[in-house]
This record gives sequence, C-alpha cells and structure tokens, in this order.
Amino acid sequence: MKGMTLNNIAKACNGTLHLYQRDTEDGSKTEVTNVVIDSRKVESGNLFVATRGERVDGHSFIPQVWDLGALCVISEEELEESPFVPDGIKGNYIVVKDSFQALKDLAKYYRSLLDISVIGVTGSVGKTSTKEMIASVLSGQFRVQKTQGNFNNEVGLPLSIFSLREEHEVAVLEMGISDFGEMTRLSEIAKPDHCVITNIGPCHLEFLGDLDGVLKAKTEIFLNRNREGAVILNGNDPKLQQITDVDGTKPVFFGSCFTEEEKRAQKDKTAKCALSVYATDIVSFGLEGTGCMVHTPAGDFPVRVPLPGIHMVDNALAATAVGLTLGMSLSAIRDGISSVEGMSGRSHLIHTQDYLLVDDCYNANPKAMQAAIDLLQNAQGRKVAILGDMFELGENSSEMHASVGSYAKDKVDVLICCGKMSEYMYEAAKEGTQKTFWFESLEELIEEIRKERKIRSAPIDWSAAPEQTMGLLEDDDTILIKASHGMGFSKLLDVLQE
Repeated sequence: MKGMTLNNIAKACNGTLHLYQRDTEDGSKTEVTNVVIDSRKVESGNLFVATRGERVDGHSFIPQVWDLGALCVISEEELEESPFVPDGIKGNYIVVKDSFQALKDLAKYYRSLLDISVIGVTGSVGKTSTKEMIASVLSGQFRVQKTQGNFNNEVGLPLSIFSLREEHEVAVLEMGISDFGEMTRLSEIAKPDHCVITNIGPCHLEFLGDLDGVLKAKTEIFLNRNREGAVILNGNDPKLQQITDVDGTKPVFFGSCFTEEEKRAQKDKTAKCALSVYATDIVSFGLEGTGCMVHTPAGDFPVRVPLPGIHMVDNALAATAVGLTLGMSLSAIRDGISSVEGMSGRSHLIHTQDYLLVDDCYNANPKAMQAAIDLLQNAQGRKVAILGDMFELGENSSEMHASVGSYAKDKVDVLICCGKMSEYMYEAAKEGTQKTFWFESLEELIEEIRKERKIRSAPIDWSAAPEQTMGLLEDDDTILIKASHGMGFSKLLDVLQE
C-alpha cells in the first residue's frame, strides 16, 4: 500500500511505534499490504487493528495474527507484560488511545496519498444498487473499485478506502449514516470528488427527526467535497429539488417522466425542476427489468435495465450522469447499464425448486417497503409478501408500520407480517382481500413454514387435510422477503432454499 510504512502509520494515527526487531529499520520502512480488523482475514504483511466490540475484544487475537504474518498491530494496550500476549511480544505494534479513531485517521491519510476520482453515493433508499450501477457503467472505461457489500459507515468506509490501490482510477464509495455529524466525518475520510444523492426518505427518524433532518444530515456530504466536482441529485425528490446551488456548483438533476406532459415540460425546459438526464417511454418487463429511453445533453439512447423494479431506472440515470461527468460515450454508458448484476439482499431474484424469491432483506423503511410491494406486482402467479419490522423510525414507528400494511392491502395474495412492530402492519391490512398472517418472532414463522413443508411432502391427500396448516405458501409462489437487517431474515431465505 502506497506510503503505508509503519512510521507513517504511527504518525497518521498519533500512535507510538514499538519495533519487535530493534536492531533493524526494515519494520519501519516496509509498507503494509492491507489493513484489516477481522483476525480471520489476516495475511502476511497486513496491519491488524485490534478493536473492542460488544462481544469480542480484538486484542485477544494479537498473538494469533502475529503468527499469521501480520507486519504490525494497532493496539489500545501497552503489550509489554500484557495478559493479551502471555507468551511475550512476537511482532511490531503501535499503541493508540482509540483504535476506531485510529482506523479513521489512517484512512484519511491513505486517501490523501491516492490520485483517484472518488464518487460518493448517499441517500435514504437505493444507495447500494445505485453504487453498483455506477460501478458497472464506469468499469467500461476505467479501473474501478467500489464499496464491497454495505461497508458504508465509520468502520466500513475506512476499510473500503484501504481496498484502493494505485492502479485504480475511480472509486465508487457508498456512505450511510443514522445521525447528524456522521456524514461530515465520512466525507472527511472519503473526500468525494463527485457527490450523488438518491433520495430523501423517512429513515433513521429516531435520530434525525423528520425529512428536513434527513436532508440536513445527508447533505453534509458536500462539506468536504472537491469544489470542482459535480453534485448529482434526484430531481424527482421534493426535498432535493430545493437544492439550487452548492457552494457555487449548480446540481445536475436526474429523474423519470411518466406522462406526456412531464416529457414535454422537460423537453421545453418549462418543468419546475429541469432534469439534465431523464427517462421517458418507461416499459416494465416484470421481474426481468425495465426498458426506457434516456435523454441527456449529449444525446438520447434506449436501454433495458436488467434489474427488477421501475425504481432501477433512476439508478441508471444517476449512473448516466456520473458517466457523462467523467467523459464517457453514450454507447459505453448504455453497455454498462445493460450488464449490471444484482446483489444479495437488494431485490435479488433467487429461483428455487418451489418458489421465486425476491431477496430484499438487507434493510427496510416505509418508502423502500412500498417500492418492494410495487415490484411484487410484476410477478406471475401468487404474490406473497413476507415483511418484517423496520428499525430506527422514532416515535411514529407504529403509524409507519401501519402505513405499510395499508399500502399492501389488496395488492398481494398473501401478506405475512413478522415482528413485534409488524403487528401494526397486520392490523392495518387484515380486512383486505389478501390472506393475512402475523408472527411475533422469526422463529415462529420458520417453525410454521417447516411444519407446512413436512405435511405437504407426506404421502397424503393434501386437499383433504388443509386444516393441518395455516396455508402460508404454495408451489410456484413469488415471495418478497423484506425487513430491517436486524430482523435476521437471511435465516428465512436459507429455510426457503432448503
């Protein structure tokens, strides 16, 4: 890693370097090969940052990572005669006051050494899928590195920064927050050249209060941006429409036009919010994607977005705006959109022997829930929505869960609500035409699903014994699975794929 010698690392994180082999300077001049916080991922030449979590103290793995060949360890403990290293010192280490702060300080330093264009992506919904779309488009012309998975917070973003190397030309970094001030700290680390905001929705209201609070927190991304870079915003979002200038930079707006009136207004530049990049002639191909015509200042092109959901068109428009900002041709942008691949947990389609699963179980909020329910409308056959609790919604959480139930009412064939707060979904939806169920816990739901499967697979006349089960699922169902990550719905996915 460029410039990441032990001397420079110690200086960047205000630590004290202790060299194991004091008769040589090799340890202080050699560059580390990577920075990790998971001892299971340590390889020869790595820097291991020992952090303290709720369940595990990384300091207890220090002897192990030295044995694995770690070049150095960052520790909050003086390791001489420390109970963490009962067999004595076996390698280099740096002592700091706070390992998490050291991780952030070190990421800031490493970012400053890299000559790379950084695209910062944030928003309430669609950050990850937009990040994936942008990376797919830019990969047609540049050597691109992107945030892996959802490494987007004050621990994940530094790790994403550490994955960058000199050969990379562009980094697409997802930036997620839940409180005020977090985005400021993330932007200090990432130093984005170009900023993309997908939308402003009711997320983390427990800490941010209302949509104005969400807007304020998200737009902290502008505080440490490159003033010569672009600001790319969703022009269909009422809150983002209010941003007309960012320190002298006029935003580039993207968005979709669904009516002829909207299309004419954009073409004639009479729309309230003029869109630089917009889509018309939007046609859904169900769960197989969406077709549209993309209009840009450089020309127009038709494209098929291969991911399910009309909302993916907006992600493609954001990627188009970024591609144009970096000088890409329309044909290269179109190819990047057409070749994008889905991610686990993000409207990812999984074909099993019995069902078509729509894996959207990474996270959830009311707006994302409604979008997922809309997506399910494109399915063939019975439509089943398994929806779980949404976290961090603040004092209006019960009303927001009820709003999802009301929205799902009469839109699906079966609605299965799971979780304590999801009882409000159930109550709001139960008078609809769909079959509606509520389970207080995921374990109860899984138990019922396994019970049904066992009975249905038994050598009996199923039609003669339906009373033995609740009748949640049937063969060939399309099943949407969505909840906040903390609900652990990945376990449910595993069960449905057994």
